[in-house]
Amino acid sequence: MAFPKELLTFILSLMAPLVLYTANHISALQTPLVILGVEVTILAAVFFLAYLCVRKDKSVDFLFYVFVVFSFTSIIDLTCALELDGYIKGFMDFYLNKGEPYLNTAHCIMKNYWNGGVHFVLLLAIIHRMWKGKPYRSLALLWAGSMVATQIVFIPSIVIGKHAKNIYPAFWLNLIFLILPIWTAVKLFLRPRELPIIPADKIAEEQKKRLLSRPKDLLLTLIVLGAMAFTVFRGFVVLECTLDVCFTYIYQYEPYMKDSVAFPKVMMLVFLFYALPLLTLLVYGLTVPGCTWMMDWTLFLAGAIAQMQWTYIGASVHSRTPFTYRI
Repeated sequence: MAFPKELLTFILSLMAPLVLYTANHISALQTPLVILGVEVTILAAVFFLAYLCVRKDKSVDFLFYVFVVFSFTSIIDLTCALELDGYIKGFMDFYLNKGEPYLNTAHCIMKNYWNGGVHFVLLLAIIHRMWKGKPYRSLALLWAGSMVATQIVFIPSIVIGKHAKNIYPAFWLNLIFLILPIWTAVKLFLRPRELPIIPADKIAEEQKKRLLSRPKDLLLTLIVLGAMAFTVFRGFVVLECTLDVCFTYIYQYEPYMKDSVAFPKVMMLVFLFYALPLLTLLVYGLTVPGCTWMMDWTLFLAGAIAQMQWTYIGASVHSRTPFTYRI
């Protein structure tokens, strides 16, 4: 009897702390370029081990390897967050010194908790459904949206923020962690979604109804419109709008936006320039029934917003955020 692939992935991922502990105690592996080389080698080894696990299976979806690699990195992220919060020690010193020193910020700690918790569970569930022949598209889009949001806030914030002087070669590996989720999302978007079989006359009847005749859609539309208005307002606030209401808001309600790290500012701009257009599309989809793209983009955006809100809220109350900027 073959081992479940999600169990093999779980066991493989648990090797991450052992690898980190070993690297942390070998002085020859603690220079910037060597750290990058070690990181690439480890990820390649994980990919190869995943291949060995399924080499006898036919027609393996390449996405399986992507999910296994990210499962492994999720446990690395969780280990990093736990060490920085003082729960464990002796695993990440070398990487925090000459790899990615900015990981000790509140934003990155909360990001890593999300990666090590939510992403890891999602990935195991995706792999389980993949090998059981069950649909995994929705879970995969949630993960892809969340992972893309993680990187499009993280990468620019490091490049333009106060940590730009602390960029070492290992930082650029994050570009791969951005490209692979985008590629995954595109691959899933291009696949036809399996839709429930509904009689044509019933579909036509529902599509004839106006928005006011669909109370659930109407409520969702109002909620999304409210979110859009709040997104625009927060965008003005972070862009230092001189209106009194913006000045009062940032000092009394969300002082974290003024933190010298670039994460909160970049996040608000991502909401303004990326999430806002997608929210507008969702309003259109709710107003005009029959948009087949609605479910996929809703899931992708939901994953992105959930990740960003978790990180933002968590960082704004975390002890590593200066007291004057905490909520």
